[in-house]
Amino acid sequence: MVSGDLTTWLLDSDPALRWQVERDLVGAPPEVWEATRARVATEGFGARLLALQDPDGQWAGGAFFPAPSPDEPEEDGQPWTATTWTLNSLREWGLDAAVLHGRRTAELLDENCRWEYDDLPYWGGEVDCCINSWTVSNGLWLGVDVTSNVEWFVEHRLPDGGWNCEWVEGSTRSSFHSTLNALKALLDDETTTGGTEASRAARRSGEEYLLERDLLHRLSTGELVGPWVTRFAYPMRWAYNALNATEYFRRATLFDGTPPDPRVADAIAVVRAARQADGTWSQGEVQPGRVWFDVEVPAGEPSRWLTFYGTRVLRWWDSA
Repeated sequence: MVSGDLTTWLLDSDPALRWQVERDLVGAPPEVWEATRARVATEGFGARLLALQDPDGQWAGGAFFPAPSPDEPEEDGQPWTATTWTLNSLREWGLDAAVLHGRRTAELLDENCRWEYDDLPYWGGEVDCCINSWTVSNGLWLGVDVTSNVEWFVEHRLPDGGWNCEWVEGSTRSSFHSTLNALKALLDDETTTGGTEASRAARRSGEEYLLERDLLHRLSTGELVGPWVTRFAYPMRWAYNALNATEYFRRATLFDGTPPDPRVADAIAVVRAARQADGTWSQGEVQPGRVWFDVEVPAGEPSRWLTFYGTRVLRWWDSA
């Protein structure tokens, strides 16, 4: 159980996080957490991002990258201000889609937003697995027909059962990062539409790809797949780690109504080992790049977001 002091600390947060703490850790009645969730549109992080939307429906003038500006110096890292990253944040923070419906965001993006890759239309996706994953999830959230995007994942599943964004470069081996992001999209589709027999089978095979590796290891050698698997930072964005993966399997098993797979245990142990003596998880090094504003503490300090995710995952696992 979450201690009283830790709960108070988690609740002293932006509405984007607070409503989730109220719902999932405190067990507050719906009228409480729903009222907090509604504040995402008018207060704090959510309201700040909404205020930054361009008149044409985009953010920062681009789909995946901000529109180029000759006045801006070359920067280190991926900028995180463009439309896709902003929609991801608003969706993950629980913004009511009706707010963006009122702004005609989906329609405006259909009219004005194109992928930097081959100038493809926004809601049609492109060739990158992770980008197509977010297109599916954001499209479902905003009521866009993303059926063809879901079918794309069925068609581009690799022989080992997962996905890799580098398939366009000829890769035939799946990636932990790409597979997890693809699974999130397929789960969102199944949750929203029920999916198809083919998409449900694709989700099962992608899950099996990770489970065969205990969410952590190379199948060939049993070694840790990479040092990044034990490093946690918020926002997680595209990066795979044990916390991100176990959070996916928490969602999936709750949706499926099944007990946790025993092969998740090693990843749970990694999550548990990262918990500090006071019950918090520390913020790690975030991926470099321009942001609209900071939503987390500096590296090394106790992170409310990671503490929420870690506590929720362990509560799910331990209760089972």
